[in-house]
Amino acid sequence: MEQIQSFLPIILLFGVMYLFLIRPQMKRQKQEKQFVKEIKTGDKVVTKSGLHGKILSLNDDGTCILETGAGKMKYERSALSMEMSSKLNDNKLIEKK
Repeated sequence: MEQIQSFLPIILLFGVMYLFLIRPQMKRQKQEKQFVKEIKTGDKVVTKSGLHGKILSLNDDGTCILETGAGKMKYERSALSMEMSSKLNDNKLIEKK
């Protein structure tokens, strides 16, 4: 019984770490994977570096072609920011109303 009581704080620490650190990160990764799967030609997106553009084509090798103010650029799909793109598209919807 004493051995269980001595390990109880460590077990609780791992439980709290799982609930507050690991689980939310896994949920976010799933959302980002879903975002990358759901993007389509014509969507307006923002890259993680802050570049705004419109998707011209999606390639099978995990890249996409963006049309920006500077021209056409090729990016990895993983370089697209889910948060910034959703904020951009939400603001566009609000402005149209």
